[in-house]
Amino acid sequence: MLGMKLYAIAVAALLPCLAASLGDVERAKSIGNPVAPVRIDVYSDFQCPACKGFHENVLPTIIRDYVVPGKVYIVSHEFPLTMHPYSREAAGYAVAATQVGKYQQVSDALFRIQAVWSTNGKVWDTVAAVLTPAEQKKVQALAKDPSVLDQIKQDVDAGNMLRIGETPTIFVSKGAKRYPYAGPNPGNYMFLQALINDLLTH
Repeated sequence: MLGMKLYAIAVAALLPCLAASLGDVERAKSIGNPVAPVRIDVYSDFQCPACKGFHENVLPTIIRDYVVPGKVYIVSHEFPLTMHPYSREAAGYAVAATQVGKYQQVSDALFRIQAVWSTNGKVWDTVAAVLTPAEQKKVQALAKDPSVLDQIKQDVDAGNMLRIGETPTIFVSKGAKRYPYAGPNPGNYMFLQALINDLLTH
């Protein structure tokens, strides 16, 4: 299992590729080179324990094996489930953080201490800890902005159209080929790896 330290190093190494402009939410929520041959769209919920497991135990492996070599481009999408009372609030802060270039840092923090804010409801305290005072002011104001709320709605609507039944669910695609993969975890990573490798060679 790769630690979050390696994940952080990998993301830092990829920052030149991210090039996220303030008006480009997708680029701010992506990792890797957008012209990579394979794309992975990740639909997850910040309050979902399985999503935490994917973020901390599988995503770093995908980054190491495929993103760093330039083979895969990853885009995150919000899919807060109604069963989780604080997940939509968390999504709002994360999307708002794209405007200050801190989506990945906020995501990491939310997943890292998920058990805390999921229990006490203090989502903002978790987010604020990785932001400067100026960033805190901007993110807190933007979290309820119609444009941010609409971005979350677009992700949820897209996920519903794709008939997502659980989180995390990822879609692995190359050109017109797109394959759903529900519940990626360390135990089934070899199957995900086989799918990615097959797309890369065909």
